[in-house]
Amino acid sequence: MKKFIYLDHNSTAPMLPEVVDRMTACFAAGFVNPASQHRPGQLARKHLEDSRRKIANFLGAKTSGMDTDQLVFTSGGTESNNLAILGLVNALDSNEKNGSSIFSPQHILVSSIEHPSVIGAAEQLVRLGHSVDKIPVDSDGVCCVEQLQSMIKDNTKLVSLMLANNETGVLQPVNEVARFCRDREILCHTDAVQAVGKIPVHFRELSVDALSFTGHKFGGPRGIGGLVLRHGLTPSPLQFGGFQQMALRPGTEDVAIVAGMETALEAFHENATNYYSNVLVMRDHLEKTLLSRFPDLVVNGAKANRLPHVSNLSFSNVDRQSFLMAADMKGLAISTGSACASGSSELSPVLLAMGLEKTIVENSVRISLGVSNTTEEIQNTIEIISDILNQFSEN
Repeated sequence: MKKFIYLDHNSTAPMLPEVVDRMTACFAAGFVNPASQHRPGQLARKHLEDSRRKIANFLGAKTSGMDTDQLVFTSGGTESNNLAILGLVNALDSNEKNGSSIFSPQHILVSSIEHPSVIGAAEQLVRLGHSVDKIPVDSDGVCCVEQLQSMIKDNTKLVSLMLANNETGVLQPVNEVARFCRDREILCHTDAVQAVGKIPVHFRELSVDALSFTGHKFGGPRGIGGLVLRHGLTPSPLQFGGFQQMALRPGTEDVAIVAGMETALEAFHENATNYYSNVLVMRDHLEKTLLSRFPDLVVNGAKANRLPHVSNLSFSNVDRQSFLMAADMKGLAISTGSACASGSSELSPVLLAMGLEKTIVENSVRISLGVSNTTEEIQNTIEIISDILNQFSEN
């Protein structure tokens, strides 16, 4: 197979070698079902709960004392977002009016740039009889906090705002929004899938009530993620038939993949400063060099605070699908946006929400770096992109 320069880490990051080693060791140890009461089951449970506690600590959740936060393992970011949004609203509805069985429609706010798993869950709430409004963003892709505040209603019960956008990398004012919500007894959820393992994330300091993440975005295994919940907050489960994880997410836990996610998160925390500076230098070099060669290039979200490894670029008069095909032929793996919509020809809802011109939206691609990328690869990427753009301009 042709050697590719992989620059699609927002889609998924290659599994770290130490993660493979840790999971292999777990498989070799033969951990059994951690719900079993015999000693082998108790041993598996101990390893699982040790990993749970360490992951929660890495994420800034409180892991001891009377107000301990809860970490629920899921299959990934999509399930975590669904459990947070559907589960919390369903729980609020069932607890409304001292347990009255009368349906009480809730009002929910989500930003207009959320991941499809958040938007999809919100649309399901509408089908269930609740109301949802989308918070606008400015031209840099940052949530408009003042407009959010003006959209609050008497029955607003939940606000969901992602920590970092998956297409542009733009960071959102989650802490400010969460503190505003806390003062008004409104729950606040953040989809931190693209932020965890890329920048330091501290659950308690963010002041949110629920935080979603997944392991494969930062070098862990696919098929494992989590939802951190503030102490005392219990969503309604989406699945039934088991008692695992306080019946919030029933099903047999896998010690190996949980341990793998723990190892990946630990690797980031041990090298966070170097990771940030390394990918930032490479990302900035790529953007500055391409801008110097192609002045009509647009870096979407460039004026906002962004994740250090993400670059969303729009090329003048270059069809994005044709560009991606040419890049693929030259050994460059990049994308047009959310991997969940990679097979779609629809324009990016995120860039459209930013109010960008249609031609900018139509010609946008996403480049997302990772720990495995090198300076040489980025220089080669610059040359590949330059060659493709020059070829298009000649035709």
